[in-house]
Amino acid sequence: MTTERVIEDFLSQYNEQVIGNAQYLRKLLLTNLPNITEQFDAPARMIAYCYGQKYTELICVIIPSKKGLKLGFNNGVELPDPTKLLKGSGKISRYVEILSEQQINSAELKNLLQSALVNYKQRIS
Repeated sequence: MTTERVIEDFLSQYNEQVIGNAQYLRKLLLTNLPNITEQFDAPARMIAYCYGQKYTELICVIIPSKKGLKLGFNNGVELPDPTKLLKGSGKISRYVEILSEQQINSAELKNLLQSALVNYKQRIS
């Protein structure tokens, strides 16, 4: 089974809003993160976006739930967040609660995504 099909099957467990926002968010990530790999992590119940198999190569994850959708950022604590989109209290990661397609398409979220990519490139250099 293809990764696309596995992810679609996984997302089909959620309500229409979560599915729609997740699909829209997936397109945004695949468009804005050149040559990124999309992987389904079954035990963690999330979709990971990375440039390799190591945790340090992870950029972000989509985390669906019955309550909604989150976009988690590896090293989110290091990202500039002037509009206070990031939430969470972990030592490394932060997340954005995804509420609508308008939010997914916002300049603020796209800027955060670009900052995550820059942060990744700095980590590996």
